[in-house]
Amino acid sequence: MFRVPMLALAASALAVSSISGQDLVLRNANVVDVVTGDIAPEATVVVRAGIIASIDADGGEVPAGIRTIDLAGRYVAPGLMDGHVHVESDADARRALFSGVTTMRSMGASHYVDVGMRELQRAGFATTPEYLAAGYHIRPQMAEGFFQDHPELGGLDGGAVTGADAVRSVTRALLSMGVDFVKTNATERAGLPDTDPRKQLFDDVELGVMVEEARRAGIGVSAHAHGDAGGRAAVAAGVRSIEHGTYLSETTLRMMADRGTYLVPTIAIVRDLTIPGGDYDNAVLNIRGRHMLPRVQEMAGMAHDLGVKIVAATDTGYGPNSTTTLAHELLELVEIGMSPLEALRAATTTAAELFGLDTRAGRLEEGYEADLIVLERNPLEDIGVVQDVLMVVSDGAVIVQRGDWPGRPES
Repeated sequence: MFRVPMLALAASALAVSSISGQDLVLRNANVVDVVTGDIAPEATVVVRAGIIASIDADGGEVPAGIRTIDLAGRYVAPGLMDGHVHVESDADARRALFSGVTTMRSMGASHYVDVGMRELQRAGFATTPEYLAAGYHIRPQMAEGFFQDHPELGGLDGGAVTGADAVRSVTRALLSMGVDFVKTNATERAGLPDTDPRKQLFDDVELGVMVEEARRAGIGVSAHAHGDAGGRAAVAAGVRSIEHGTYLSETTLRMMADRGTYLVPTIAIVRDLTIPGGDYDNAVLNIRGRHMLPRVQEMAGMAHDLGVKIVAATDTGYGPNSTTTLAHELLELVEIGMSPLEALRAATTTAAELFGLDTRAGRLEEGYEADLIVLERNPLEDIGVVQDVLMVVSDGAVIVQRGDWPGRPES
């Protein structure tokens, strides 16, 4: 599989803007409707104050006094949504944005860095994707930084976050920091050489406490789960999504389909375990990854067949050495049996549903936020074209432009 180095993505950025909520007109655009699967040819997209004001399939008149770009038949699709990242710096967030990701869900960050970055982006002080923040993820041994941020809970250090009372205290601490959702580890991680990814970490009662407290705050719980027992317990407890799901059984997947639980399989990062470089480069993990990759592919294919809602995600930090982007996950989703349209929905409309943003983002429609990408070819025919994003627009602001098509303004 061809992979674009993240450094190349950043280095190729020809124009960068930090101003959001702009006016913009895109002419001669082939607009991709990810809801119907239709293409509106030679359309004109008018953006006012960062919101799509109109999409005229007949071309229409171009308003005067607004920056206008002739796309000369290039394809316009919604900005991508990455359902699972670990981004803790502005530089890494910008690398994600340059690759076409305009919204992302942070699945764990020390000292609530993701909450702070969310607020900077919302205030217009940071040119990054829109954030949804989880802060710390709940596990029996919380990260050291958690107790630095919540010293009143220091008695739970040393692997003591077990039992309903302890789990309730930790969950409430996270909620007090304004997180957008709660992240927990229902099983151990796969990305550490001395762990057992199948090992269940929390029982039904403990998981139920997390879901109960999150619901009171009006948010959901996302559960990291590779093993089937931990995954099934999380689904039964009422979590909103299962992250990874490598060894989930058909029984658990059917339960997810019945309950509307989302699956975020992160297949591409498992492939990363099997190749040199990238986010993981360890002999033990390489061996583990070669076993896990066919299993997670099989599981995701079965989930798709059973009607489980699938959301695209990378599980990467978009760091300078990362070799995985969301485009690679879309390629993986097509490989397990999804159509290019279904894969694109996994990074747009379905992701927006999971994020709770489906009334304002995730599609190209009047009244929706002007988060979009420009592609050279039709992604519904070849999803691989998403690896090469020519333009990224966030809230109407042209963040990055690449290419030399006629009518493209000079930098």
